[in-house]
Amino acid sequence: QVQLVESGGALVQPGGSLRLSCAASGSDFRIYTMAWYRQAPGKQRELVAFINSGGSGNYATSVKGRFTISRDNAKNTVYLQMNSLKPEDTAVYYCNAARVRSGSSSLPGAYWGQGTQVTVSS
Repeated sequence: QVQLVESGGALVQPGGSLRLSCAASGSDFRIYTMAWYRQAPGKQRELVAFINSGGSGNYATSVKGRFTISRDNAKNTVYLQMNSLKPEDTAVYYCNAARVRSGSSSLPGAYWGQGTQVTVSS
């Protein structure tokens, strides 16, 4: 099992930047694909980005070129750098971990953090 704790959410103006962090504990961090999801009021939870143990990231079309996902396996932490934020990025952001088995993983994984609120507003 793995426990996930997000931090870094805040109120930010349009065009601003934030960096979210997700600290993992309880298991070998390297065996998990890590992902960020978000859920806006009245909407379904959606995948924002994910990164494999080797550090290769993938992004939703809506955030590509603005957000960057990264991980530090030595610190058991995954990050989401968010630049050029828009009001439509307002949501609760969740960290997710998916166990890699036989070289692949399925998202969303079984483990979720509690979420961190990001509000983009002037």
